[in-house]
Amino acid sequence: MTDARSDRVRGPGTLYLVGTPIGNLSDITLRAVETLKRVPRVAAEDTRRTRALLSHLGLGGKKLHSVNANTREHELARLLDSLVEGDDVALVTDAGMPSISDPGAELVSAAVAREVAVVCIPGPSAVTTAAALSGMVSGPFLFLGFLPRKGKKRALALGRIAASSEPVILFESPLRTEQTLAELASSIPDRRAAICRELTKLHEEVVRGTLAELALSAAELRGEVTLVIDGTTVDTAEPELTSSEVDEATAELLAQGHSVRDIVQLLLARSGMPRQALYARVQALRDAAADD
Repeated sequence: MTDARSDRVRGPGTLYLVGTPIGNLSDITLRAVETLKRVPRVAAEDTRRTRALLSHLGLGGKKLHSVNANTREHELARLLDSLVEGDDVALVTDAGMPSISDPGAELVSAAVAREVAVVCIPGPSAVTTAAALSGMVSGPFLFLGFLPRKGKKRALALGRIAASSEPVILFESPLRTEQTLAELASSIPDRRAAICRELTKLHEEVVRGTLAELALSAAELRGEVTLVIDGTTVDTAEPELTSSEVDEATAELLAQGHSVRDIVQLLLARSGMPRQALYARVQALRDAAADD
């Protein structure tokens, strides 16, 4: 007896974004298990970790595809072709929700462009877990993922944290947590923060205090960290810059090689000016400096 499905043309498959545990394997959902059991292919940030998870679930034998920062364009295209030709694919990350601060977002974007259906199977998230544990997030918050490691982009990100009126959540590796806390403590030492490490694991720990206090104990921290930093308030915010101070700061930042866009982002919170007006002012100062 033949399968009737073999006589018809298959439509495109579905890309499933499957949330996986961030530590405790018991946190995986029934829907995630059912999806991983059903799909023939799994795209993973780290195939070794995913193979271990699938083995734990009794789901060995899946075709695994690596999707990370080093994935070549033709490898991604081959996976997309499988989706278009009718294969369902599950996208997972090392832990938590895929395509959040990991290379999976590129696959999702490419799938949408090829008109492949994308379905989310929600699961654990270090972002929301840390937000809940911190006691500082009751409404909007700013999520920055992993900070840039150096240069102007890192300086801009640190300035954005200091100026944010909303709590900020970011990821950090155990190798860079000490440096990040030291840099934050140098500019906003009295800001409240919570270090959430090894979330949902046996040695889960939440350390709360000011950034100055947390920076002193940073060297003793181990494991992956999610950092929650309280937002600034009117009482603790830096005073608004005068027009002449905006011009002086702009001149200094231009001399350091910052772009007009970067300068606007750095000065907007304290300039008291609408973004468009500040952009025009910074651009005019740049043009005037170039003519001198």
